[in-house]
Amino acid sequence: MKTQSAKAKGRRLQQWMRDILIERLDIHPEDIESRSMGAGGEDLIMARSARERFPFSIECKNQEKINVWESYKQASANAKGIHEPIVVIKKNGEKPLVVIDAVAFVGMVEEIK
Repeated sequence: MKTQSAKAKGRRLQQWMRDILIERLDIHPEDIESRSMGAGGEDLIMARSARERFPFSIECKNQEKINVWESYKQASANAKGIHEPIVVIKKNGEKPLVVIDAVAFVGMVEEIK
C-alpha cells in the first residue's frame, strides 16, 4: 500500500471516531479535531469540555497487522499520565475495537454500579 493510501486509511478511522464521539456524546464539533497524519501526539485533539465528557487519550490504528502492545505504548506515551490511553483498532472488513487497560476497564464498570 502506498504511503498516501495508508495515511488516508488512518485518517478515515480518526474521523470516524471523531464523528461518533460528536454524535453519541453530544460533543460540539468545534471541540474535537482530528490531528493531521504524521503529526506527533494524540490522534484526536479535544477542548476541555470534550475531555470532560470523554477523558481518554486516543490512538487510532487502521492496519491489517497491528502490534497491539506497541500501539498501546504509543497511546500511553501520548497520554503523558494525564488521561487514560486507549487504542482504536480496525482492519478491512472488520468493525473498530477499543483496547484499554483491564484495571481501568473494571474501574469504569465499578463507576456504573
